[in-house]
Amino acid sequence: MISRRNFVRYSAFGLLLAATPKKASFAKGSLRRYKFVAEPTPHPFDNKSIATNLWLYNRQNPGPLITAVKGDTVEVEFLNNLNQPTTIHWHGIRNINEMDGVPGLTQAAIEPGGRFLYRFPVKDPGTFWYHAHNRAWEQVARGLYGPIIVYDSDEKDNGRDVLIVADDWLMDKDEQIDEDSFGNLGHWSHGGRLGNALSINGMFGPSVPVPSFGVARFRFINAANARVLEFAFEGRHQMRVISVDGSPCRNFITDKIILGPAQRLDVEIEQTSDLTNLLEISTSQPLVAAKFEPVISISDKYRGVSGHEPYYNQPSIKNAKIIDIHMQGGAMGNLSSATFNGKVRELRDLAMNDSKIWAFNGEIGGYDFTIAEAKLQDTIILRIWNDTAWRHTMHLHGHHFWVQSREFGQKKRQLLRDTYLMHPGERTELIFVADNPGLWLFHCHMLEHHASGMGGLISVA
Repeated sequence: MISRRNFVRYSAFGLLLAATPKKASFAKGSLRRYKFVAEPTPHPFDNKSIATNLWLYNRQNPGPLITAVKGDTVEVEFLNNLNQPTTIHWHGIRNINEMDGVPGLTQAAIEPGGRFLYRFPVKDPGTFWYHAHNRAWEQVARGLYGPIIVYDSDEKDNGRDVLIVADDWLMDKDEQIDEDSFGNLGHWSHGGRLGNALSINGMFGPSVPVPSFGVARFRFINAANARVLEFAFEGRHQMRVISVDGSPCRNFITDKIILGPAQRLDVEIEQTSDLTNLLEISTSQPLVAAKFEPVISISDKYRGVSGHEPYYNQPSIKNAKIIDIHMQGGAMGNLSSATFNGKVRELRDLAMNDSKIWAFNGEIGGYDFTIAEAKLQDTIILRIWNDTAWRHTMHLHGHHFWVQSREFGQKKRQLLRDTYLMHPGERTELIFVADNPGLWLFHCHMLEHHASGMGGLISVA
């Protein structure tokens, strides 16, 4: 495990202001075309002479920003110039199943030199992201991810969006990706592969341009493999949370935010003129994440998005189908054996010979493990017990679910999410309408946990 001391010593933080596309408005129902190439790319995280060898989309970290308007269709022509097969998953998009990007489930893996055309509608406005989904524990850690912003039909360019894509990197002494740590069972059986340097929008340590006055919307994305991040504005300025995992929510005020891997959070700051520093506060020793640099505001017309409704209301659970999921495994756990490929085996045997460490209901998960079968329009309750010693961010593909969130202090909040951060020992219910047909993955987005058994399928027929 990387110690917090090393994380503090090596971490550098940066933040870039990402203005919205340079158009006054968008025509609803447009086709948004992009071309992506995944390839090895040297990337300078700062002004040092040493570049780190990453795998990137279009030689950018993060990858290209995809923008669209609710009702548009996104088309991505993809070329794989890596030496491994890969796919792209469009995280948080309530996608059509064949475009979901899960290799061996919704599509064949795209081989080196191969091409694939992704084409799907976007029916929800919000903050999303995309990332590699083959050997994600390695490919995402090497840099294969990027942001997506879908605007509502009444939203226009205002120059007051601040896009914050956070990631941590496990680097060696030569400032390269620590390749020897990939597949490390210590990481896989504990909290996941934690890094020792933190980037935001692909940079270490730059000043952050923010509008010199007025309201701004900060769109946070945690692209890390496993690290849970906490952010606050110096002086503990209050933030209005307006959206979680893309979906608008009943607004609430907080002075800090917690982001598990793959989660997104949109907040509004009412007055940017007195912002100084962004802090990372996951330990008792706050770290200066970035210094804010005021710039002349592009527009003073943005007045916030308070009052927007969630994607759908919480459904009635009168006739809901209940699916019990007992999460076990990992270090300091209580799982001694589990079923894998139809055979019960000791956990030590599974770990040493197959790198399998986690289980749902006593079964090592995978793309051939069906957790539940549902009919179209069924209301489903995933009744989950995190009976492990570790946190897990549980992600459901193709859907959003309602949850009584414990992520923002003592008070529970009813939120519509696609990724939920569960604490050790927590029991909760994820409630959703199975309105999207297909085979959908449900898994932990601590990517090492997923690779070592914490995942399975929900079939909607």
